[in-house]
Amino acid sequence: MSRPFVPGVGAVFSADIAVPQHAREVRFYSRVLSTGEHPLWREDDLMNNLGMPIIGLGARSADYAHLPLQWMPHIQVADVASSVQRALDLGGSVLMHAKGDDGQSQWAVLLDPNAAAFGIIPVVPAEAIASGAGAAVPGAAAPVGRIAWLDLTVPDAAATQDFYRRVVECSVQRVDMEDGGARYAEYNLLGEAGNPAAGVCQARGANVGLPPVWMIYLPVGDLADSLRRVQEE
Repeated sequence: MSRPFVPGVGAVFSADIAVPQHAREVRFYSRVLSTGEHPLWREDDLMNNLGMPIIGLGARSADYAHLPLQWMPHIQVADVASSVQRALDLGGSVLMHAKGDDGQSQWAVLLDPNAAAFGIIPVVPAEAIASGAGAAVPGAAAPVGRIAWLDLTVPDAAATQDFYRRVVECSVQRVDMEDGGARYAEYNLLGEAGNPAAGVCQARGANVGLPPVWMIYLPVGDLADSLRRVQEE
């Protein structure tokens, strides 16, 4: 993702997860993600230091008990109801589908055919994005306030990219790979501006053994310190 909080079909706005040991998980992430001279995350609320929410840690209440323990990216779509129907037609399933009093779809949580969870939301209006959200802290090693990358590793990357391409209605970029002399393809999902927003990887080579769930990549100020805190927690 080239900038945080980009409005547009296919762009990932945030991610969240509902956890059973909420206080423990908040402590874990707030310590791991707040290292370095210019910490990306404020320790009290897991917002970035521009004051925008980018990941959410929810308590696993009865309303969310059926959700899988996976980070769920929120992908912007043109029409939530239409995307939900396309997901069902393509072998996905619906975990939650929120509607307003008028019956209009507001957001949904879906499972793709690999059982990877993801959310869909309407395109975020540009005026709803805080002023300065595209800025970066001077001298920081990575842009401030964003999920740097997401990817999903699956046994059949070609079929999976086609599912997301059709559900989200985004463009796809083929990425040629090689493993042991054999060539194969992985894919980038592109936002409206043509920027890669997420990757769909084949479960081979360095990716063998990775679970088929969306993995979020979060910049930290001091990687060694963050890894040390992971072990401590």
